[in-house]
Amino acid sequence: MKVAVECKSPLLQKSLEIFLARYLCSAKQCDIVIRDEECLNDERCFYISSHANADLVKPFSKSQLILALENRYKVSKSGMREEIEKEYGDEPLNFDILEKRIELLTREYQQNIIRAVKAFYEK
Repeated sequence: MKVAVECKSPLLQKSLEIFLARYLCSAKQCDIVIRDEECLNDERCFYISSHANADLVKPFSKSQLILALENRYKVSKSGMREEIEKEYGDEPLNFDILEKRIELLTREYQQNIIRAVKAFYEK
């Protein structure tokens, strides 16, 4: 789960950054954007406020925050899974090409490491 925090309140902003330090990333790369202003157009928005319509109502604890975010993340991921299933139907996904590509890249990486080690010890 990747989270970005964009709050008008500096106190809430800093508190959330401390609580969620291990989940923080940029707004472009995140799964969830936490805001203290209501946002209607962004699916990723997680609204924190003292209003009843908020995703998380203030005051809250760190554990309440993380649980609410994890629940939102699970819902968003299951929605993506449903979209993929609709797109591909009941066909099982074929990973043969991907597996072959990973094997090729792994072999190349291994060869590069061996070359580097040999070059180091031949000096």
